[in-house]
Amino acid sequence: MEITCYREVACAQESLALPAATYNMAITQLQRSPNACLFVPLRALQYLAILDHEEFVFIDGERKCWIDIAWRNFHPSRRNALDEPVAYEAVYYRPDAAILMSRILAELPRALRALANKELPSGPARVIKFPAR
Repeated sequence: MEITCYREVACAQESLALPAATYNMAITQLQRSPNACLFVPLRALQYLAILDHEEFVFIDGERKCWIDIAWRNFHPSRRNALDEPVAYEAVYYRPDAAILMSRILAELPRALRALANKELPSGPARVIKFPAR
């Protein structure tokens, strides 16, 4: 599957630490993916998380392809153990995006666990277009 995402000018950014369990689960699922990215639906929030090796972006179901939040510059090598949090930078592209962070931090691990319980598709995704009536 391919999605083109756009960014507005960043409103704010901050340095944070992602819990080790969430980061480790995300990287494990990303490694299982046959593609270079992973799509994780956050159903309770109506958001889609798109994960790759450089950043995790979050797009709203209503705004479709506009990035609201991006997590980037992960520093897993700074940890001394796999159970330590991973430092990263959160970039907000909407003024109210910082409010969503606590909800995303709670929902992402749930969505990753649900995804881990499913078998990922092994082939490329494609959209089949049906004629409109």
